[in-house]
Amino acid sequence: MNDRAVELLEQYEIEVLRTRKGRGAIVCDTDRGCLIFKEYSGSYDRIGLQDRLLKQIAQAGLVRVESIIPDREGSLLVKDMDGTGYVLKTWQEGRECNVHDSRECAEAVRLLARLHGSMELPADMPNLPVAFSPEKEYDKHNKELKRVRKYLQQKGQKSWFETSLRKAFDPFLEQAFAVTEQWREYCRSFEADTQRRQSARKADRAVLCHGDYQYHNILLGMNGWFVVNFEKCMCDDPIRDLYLLLRKLLEKSNWSVGLGEELLAAYEKERPISARSWIDLYYRLAYPEKFWKIVNFYYNSGKAWIPGKNQEKLERVIAQEKEKQHFLDEVFRRVGRLR
Repeated sequence: MNDRAVELLEQYEIEVLRTRKGRGAIVCDTDRGCLIFKEYSGSYDRIGLQDRLLKQIAQAGLVRVESIIPDREGSLLVKDMDGTGYVLKTWQEGRECNVHDSRECAEAVRLLARLHGSMELPADMPNLPVAFSPEKEYDKHNKELKRVRKYLQQKGQKSWFETSLRKAFDPFLEQAFAVTEQWREYCRSFEADTQRRQSARKADRAVLCHGDYQYHNILLGMNGWFVVNFEKCMCDDPIRDLYLLLRKLLEKSNWSVGLGEELLAAYEKERPISARSWIDLYYRLAYPEKFWKIVNFYYNSGKAWIPGKNQEKLERVIAQEKEKQHFLDEVFRRVGRLR
């Protein structure tokens, strides 16, 4: 972020005492406390939704979250001469949730459950986003996986990574299609395509989720826990947030059954998980999302030089697949009965 962006802070009713770089933004010490100034690429309607949601969460008082600071004119967004948008938010100095500390991970899950208790907005609120559809998302991923497999089949000389990827491809692709079809069949049997849209947009309330609830956005400072970066909030089953956090933590613990059960119990102690959401969570975890991410990054990046880290990630996903399936079998045994 350049000096011209810093000059935009003059549009706010604050006295800036000091600025410094941090987390891809500018951290500001001001007469209103610690604030963070960062680029924003979304629409004004989108930031309006965030502001409304954050105010409601703050009013509930269950979880400490960021808030958006308007400029002197009351605008939530300011732009530089090039049209680049910036947003000013409250900030807390602290560290990220420690993924290797099971107690902190459990606390992050409890925070999420409390957060979900205050994330419903009026269904008739203007500019509310369309409910997210995992089935459609899986279909998009599957088409890309097929395209990349064909590309690798036709490619002549392959790097070590490409050879390893091609060798591992078919089992993961079959798994992706199987999970997608099973989920679709379940939805059809209960006419759940309509039910899913209604579950994220109830008769008078719209259910939202954080959209990017992972340890990078869960901070611990002198004043306790603080949740940030709601830019990806969306209408979806709140289980989306639990899925994302669980997947990140379980990948780092080699899909520990004990840790998974502990985290799920911590969430349910604060907020019970419905039968429908259990099935939703199962399918989201069962889908080979990490493999797709590796493939997506490879296919949409320059292929002249492939980072060694890509090979490491691929080998880890392959090595953990047995543990992942064991985790799903152990933790989600009741899903078969629910379906």
